[in-house]
Amino acid sequence: MDVSAAGRTGRASRRRVRMTTLLCAVAAMTAAVIPASASASRGVDPVVVVDCSSQARMRPEAYLLACGDGNNRLVGLRWDTWGSRTATATGTDMVNDCVPYCAAGRFRAYPVTVTLSDPRAWPEHPDVQRFTTIRLLYTGTAPDPAPKDVSYKLDY
Repeated sequence: MDVSAAGRTGRASRRRVRMTTLLCAVAAMTAAVIPASASASRGVDPVVVVDCSSQARMRPEAYLLACGDGNNRLVGLRWDTWGSRTATATGTDMVNDCVPYCAAGRFRAYPVTVTLSDPRAWPEHPDVQRFTTIRLLYTGTAPDPAPKDVSYKLDY
């Protein structure tokens, strides 16, 4: 079967269009990645918070405070800042009242402002900085017997 010159030209043209489209897509993806890698090469690595599963997180929407029994969890976190020294968010602290005992207790919601601070090298990954202190400032009532302003060490 003979292919005409017009048929060959049409296929070559379609190949050029596909190649041009592919090259444009690669260029766009490269441009999106360059700012992130450029900041990493300057030593501006982000600080993380480590969760109960030893996973590094940035700006988590939820954070489990009671790793052993799950009776205290921050939810609906909206991060206002996430910097190299501190991070701040507002959200809700869901605390099990454990009445009459924890398995039968009810989770109660307490509005809270969360501040992460005191970044240190993460022992499992010394090249990564992790926040080591969490401060909870209850904007309404605090769960009994917690004070309205309390800080904890994050040792995970």
